[in-house]
Amino acid sequence: MDSQHRTVASPPSPQGRDSTAILFTFLSFFAVVALILVPSASPSFQNTLSILHQVPEGHVGVYWRGGALLKTITEPGFHLKMPFLTQYEPVQVTLQTDQVTDIPCGTKGGVMINFEKIEVVNRLHKEFVFETLLNYGVHYDKTWIYDKIHHEINQFCSSHSLQQVYIDVFDQIDEKMKDALQVDCTRYAPGIEIISVRVTKPTIPNSIRRNFEQMEEERTKVLIAIEKQKVAEKEAETMKKMAISEAEKNANVSKILMEQKLLEKDSTRRQEEIENAMYLAREKSLADADFYRPDLSAWSPGS
Repeated sequence: MDSQHRTVASPPSPQGRDSTAILFTFLSFFAVVALILVPSASPSFQNTLSILHQVPEGHVGVYWRGGALLKTITEPGFHLKMPFLTQYEPVQVTLQTDQVTDIPCGTKGGVMINFEKIEVVNRLHKEFVFETLLNYGVHYDKTWIYDKIHHEINQFCSSHSLQQVYIDVFDQIDEKMKDALQVDCTRYAPGIEIISVRVTKPTIPNSIRRNFEQMEEERTKVLIAIEKQKVAEKEAETMKKMAISEAEKNANVSKILMEQKLLEKDSTRRQEEIENAMYLAREKSLADADFYRPDLSAWSPGS
C-alpha cells in the first residue's frame, strides 16, 4: 500500500532546463557588462552599481535608499550594499581644511576690497554625522563654512574702515571669524567644530595700496629715527656713566693720596714731638745735675 502512495520526483522538463539556462546566461551577460562598464563609468554610477565598497580611514560610510538617508553608519574598511537601490558616500570625520576664495566686500567708507583666500580648519564629529547630513546634506560645509564666511566677512567690512580692516584690526579677523562661525554652528549644527581660521591680507586698489605703503615707509623712517635717538641717548648715558666712574675713581685716588700725605705729616710731627720731648728731658736732666753738683771751689782742706 505504501508503495502505491509514494511520490516519485519527475525529472526536470526540457522547458525548466531552458529557463534556468536562460537565467544563467542573462546573469553572466550582466556580470560581463558590469565588468566592462563599471571601470569607465562615472563615480556616481559606480557607486550605484557596486556591491562591495571601501570606506577610507578618517571617514565613515553613510547610505541612502530611494533618496532617504539611512541611520546606518559604517567604519573604515570593506562593506557590502545592495546595488542600484542603495547609494553610498564617505564622509570625513577628521580635521579638514576648507579654502574659501575670492570674497569681495565693501568697507564702511565704500571701498571695494577682495579677500583672495580664507582657510577654515574644521571637523565633523562622528556622533553627529546622521543629524548633520539629515538637515544639511553631504555638502553641509557649503552652508556653514563657505556661505557663512562670505556673510561674516561682508558684515565685518561694512562696519569697519579700510584703515581698520587692512591695518588696525587685521590681526583680530582670524579670531572674530572663528567665533562667529562657531556660535552659529553650535546653535544650528552642533556636530561641526571650528578649529581655526586663517585670513590672508585683502587685495585693495593700487592707488590706495600705494598710499598705505608710503604711510608705512614714513612710519618706518620715524621708528628708525626714534631708535637712532634712543641709541644716541644710550651711548651718551654710557659715556656719562663712564666719565662719572672715572672721576669718582680719580677722586678716590686723590683722597687716598691726600690721606697718605696727612698720615706721613702726622707721623713726622709726632716723631719731632718725641725728639723734642727727649731733648728737653735730656737738657732738664743736665740742668738738674749741674744744680745739685757741690761747689768744690769753696771747700778747702781742714775747713
